[in-house]
Amino acid sequence: MTMKKLINNPENLTVELLEGMALGFPEKVKIVSEKIVCRANPKPENKVRIVTLGGAGHEPALSGFVGEGMLDFSVVGDIFAAPGAPKVFEALKMANCDAGVLFIVLNHEGDVMSANMAMEMAKREGLNVKMLLTHEDISAGLDAEVKDRRGLVGCVPVYKIAGAAAEAGLSLDEVYEVAERMHSNMATLAAALKTATHPQSGLEIAELADDEMEIGMGQHGEGGGGRCKILTANEAAEIMLDNLCKAIHVEAGDELMLLLNGVGATTLMELFLVNRACHVALRERGATVACSAIDEYLTVQEMAGFQMCLARVDAQMKALWKAPSNAPYWVTR
Repeated sequence: MTMKKLINNPENLTVELLEGMALGFPEKVKIVSEKIVCRANPKPENKVRIVTLGGAGHEPALSGFVGEGMLDFSVVGDIFAAPGAPKVFEALKMANCDAGVLFIVLNHEGDVMSANMAMEMAKREGLNVKMLLTHEDISAGLDAEVKDRRGLVGCVPVYKIAGAAAEAGLSLDEVYEVAERMHSNMATLAAALKTATHPQSGLEIAELADDEMEIGMGQHGEGGGGRCKILTANEAAEIMLDNLCKAIHVEAGDELMLLLNGVGATTLMELFLVNRACHVALRERGATVACSAIDEYLTVQEMAGFQMCLARVDAQMKALWKAPSNAPYWVTR
């Protein structure tokens, strides 16, 4: 695959894209230090602040969810790479406040390594930080160990729930509890139809034949074990939704959040077809979609496919989901 991207010097990609985003939303976000994005209008000291980290190349994730009602700080690594622990610790110190800090980390080896090191530094400094690890991907199997369960787009609903809880003035323990409750009732599964190229090297991040798709491929091209001939929207939705329902034990009467995330080169037409199939299947199970989102939230450059995230929600989660946010890439639904 020949790479066709509008870029400048590949070495400056991350810095330049973050500058471009901040210039596009100056009333919402700003660059407070190189590769650290924060809210333009910080929270008061008596409200919990929320920090996350992750590599660039997945825009709008993760920095596109910095803003009132969601994240306070995003620490950005180079393309598909975790930021270093010193930079993460710098952001935790900036976020430190009377109410404390919730640190949300996606389960990828580099991210976790940097996060754990930064948490050790924070502990030595006496910072009030609690870390929550998202690992809702079920492609490794329903009984897989935490280390084998990747963090995918499920981080975004967790940001939303935690951010709204913090904005409402809940304590650090309370914000952590509702965010963890959201996460523990959540599962995600990804499907890829076409791979992507790395914007710095120009190389494909995975191999996938023209007539194949893979259910379970990770957001850096990691294999998921579900390679097959390309399915219809209904067929793919049925297989993926069935596995997600098993993972979170969906029963008749449950109220659910359904999020469909296009990963870069998937049209809304396709996502709407998948969404239709999901709603039909969930109605047949006697479950209700109470919270819904369909868009591109966490992309993988020009990869074609989508991530399906399903969660059981309660009254508190529904209220927090609908609370306002001005993050650049979240529309309150």
